[in-house]
Amino acid sequence: MSDRRSLLLLAGAAVLALYAVLYAGNYGHDVLTRAGIYAIAAIGYQLVFGRLGALSLAQGCFFGLGAYAAGLGALDLGLGFPFTLLAGMALPVLLAVLIAIPVLRLASHYFALATLGIAQLALLAATNWTEVTGGANGLYGVPPASFDGLQVGFGLPLTLLVWSCVLVALWVSHRLTAGRRGLAVETLRAAPSAAAALGIDGAAIRFRFFLASAAFGGFAGALQAHAVGVVSPDVLSFHVLVLLLAMTVIGGRDSPLGAVLGALLLVHLPEWFRDFADYYLVAYGAALLAAIIFLPRGLSGLLPDAPKRRSASQAAPPCPRREAQLTVEQVTKHFGGVAALDNVSLAVAPGEIVGLIGPNGSGKTTLVNLITGMEKPDAGRIRFGTADLTALAPERIARAGIARTFQHPQIAPGLTLRETLEAVGPCDPETLLARVGLAERADGLAGNLPPAAQKRLEIGRALATGATLLALDEPAAGMNDVERADLARLLKALSAEGHTILLIDHAMDFLLPLADRVVCLSAGRVVAEGTPEEVSRDPSAVRAYFGESPL
Repeated sequence: MSDRRSLLLLAGAAVLALYAVLYAGNYGHDVLTRAGIYAIAAIGYQLVFGRLGALSLAQGCFFGLGAYAAGLGALDLGLGFPFTLLAGMALPVLLAVLIAIPVLRLASHYFALATLGIAQLALLAATNWTEVTGGANGLYGVPPASFDGLQVGFGLPLTLLVWSCVLVALWVSHRLTAGRRGLAVETLRAAPSAAAALGIDGAAIRFRFFLASAAFGGFAGALQAHAVGVVSPDVLSFHVLVLLLAMTVIGGRDSPLGAVLGALLLVHLPEWFRDFADYYLVAYGAALLAAIIFLPRGLSGLLPDAPKRRSASQAAPPCPRREAQLTVEQVTKHFGGVAALDNVSLAVAPGEIVGLIGPNGSGKTTLVNLITGMEKPDAGRIRFGTADLTALAPERIARAGIARTFQHPQIAPGLTLRETLEAVGPCDPETLLARVGLAERADGLAGNLPPAAQKRLEIGRALATGATLLALDEPAAGMNDVERADLARLLKALSAEGHTILLIDHAMDFLLPLADRVVCLSAGRVVAEGTPEEVSRDPSAVRAYFGESPL
């Protein structure tokens, strides 16, 4: 963290502490307490909405369930304060576990609608399950927080307790997203398909973060129950979710500190605009709109950027060698009634460069998708050495030693080149960046690279996984002659070092001099296979690829 950023944060914390201790009265303490409680819930919401980019509409539900669990635990079960906090986390986490498997498989708006439906069901249950929840009247008389009979008084003591919990929440959030874990999460958000093909287990990360967000929300709700003493269906209403969403967006969706700033602002704004009488809601809305328009990175964007972490991995181990032959046996793949691949077989030996050619729509990228697990074959088998890859998930195939690049580079633009490689493996990023000719840009952002350099970065990232077999989808596309020559030298050198390369490219003057063997596909079938010279003279390949023109 930069010195200036650290000083600003310390100064802000000092001002907040001085205000709470010396100037805030009972009402001011109440507002600060509410801001701290919402900050904890927003920090949890930031994990899913901010870090993963998934619009969950269940965070308000987790908050409300935590409040009900704490209230019922205290009133009906006689649980003490620390145990009611645990109950407040346990109930929403249990719900998150039950719904995670079906819900987390959904994409974008379907995920949002599913989580909204769950939140509405929880609200209906709280309103109508009168004998347990008290119905519309709710639960009254939830005792204040206490430790071993020592009650935490309202006002400054409760404010200090809540903000101590905020600090703990910030620490937990940092632990969840620090180091390579955070880099992997950023890669997953920005390039989910690439993340899976590089060994990042996106399903596990989404599951873990969804449960963590539920725990944060439930913990905040439990604090709310003890701070207010009343739990009603209002804690499950939609406006709670909207408030948490606004706090996350206005504070800065990718910053836990932003969630805290957003909570402080949005809890205090209505109080500041009370003097506008009937127009305070208009003033409140205008202030929110101005923040969204003029602060696209949120309030946290006003802080100096923390410097990008420099790697301490100069002593990192070299990438391991796992040489094995790739064997594709009679693979078939249909999309609807169209046969993308029909009974395709091929073998790629260790250290070999095999070119995969064919007209557009011939099945080249589909074959690479099957090999790397992005799609599953309808029939046939894929092996790498003795391992059967046919039914494995992409991340498991990547760990077995196969990595890929994409026709259109899929990178996380907000990561540096060094971080891009660190996100996917323990291999020394400095060595690999030098290997692909990008060492001098190691601390630059990946999103600022020109297209040709992004292609080389993808190759370096694939190497960082420790892969032996590289499946490269049009790596020379968009390159000039000098860049193609540099890439050809790199691929020849990698092959000489023992890497196996499956290469798709339409530029025959680039691919043919590189390849040891060439496989030509047409309409999903292998129509020619052999050395570059043999395939270039094969009539079936000529007809499939160039009509009657020679290669």
